[in-house]
Amino acid sequence: MTRFRAKAALIDIEGTVGSIAFVRDVLFPYAKTRMDAYVFAHAEEPFMRAILDAAARDAAVDVHDLHAILRALHTWSDNDVKVTPLKELQGHIWRDGFESSDIRGPLYPDAVDALNRYYAAGVALYVYSSGSIAAQKLLFGHTVAGDMLPLFAGFYDTTIGNKREASSYEAILRELGLPPNEVIFFSDNEAELDAAAEAGVITVQLARPQDGTRPSTRHTSVASFDGIEVER
Repeated sequence: MTRFRAKAALIDIEGTVGSIAFVRDVLFPYAKTRMDAYVFAHAEEPFMRAILDAAARDAAVDVHDLHAILRALHTWSDNDVKVTPLKELQGHIWRDGFESSDIRGPLYPDAVDALNRYYAAGVALYVYSSGSIAAQKLLFGHTVAGDMLPLFAGFYDTTIGNKREASSYEAILRELGLPPNEVIFFSDNEAELDAAAEAGVITVQLARPQDGTRPSTRHTSVASFDGIEVER
């Protein structure tokens, strides 16, 4: 058993508490096939106008050229570009899927057990994912294990910064009001873990064989949450 002391834990989603395949094979196609119809249906609503305007700026196209904006959104989706307007749009589409029970978040059982243990031990849990905060809340509110939202104290996405930049973790630390050695970050992605470590945060890699993650030599690397304890 490996024990860590921390007051807060940052939790990645894909490849960490849930499979990478779920996002690739279920969530992305679900949003992509419904994207055009959803955008046209809500194009005049303020939330959608804000998304489209941001997408137009990022793609350097006319804010009134809806077809050009949609082409950019599809290109980003096809290439898994982690740009905020796409993530926000996907989050809205996924909300419909989760709330209609078309989608359920298939979290790994060991992750569900660990999150409950850490919460019971008094560790404040936060999500930090490239998916939008809205999408994060949908997933954890509609998992195969039920509603897990009550376990979490907060959520972070790319609006606070790129997950591969140390400054993003420094910004989160400022918001949490904690020194870096009292925060632990769980992720499968070595570049993200490198950035967190540069900011002084404790790091643990989830190198799950089923996700094909290669174990890191620079961070504590484990195949699951089993035997990993976090205590205040």
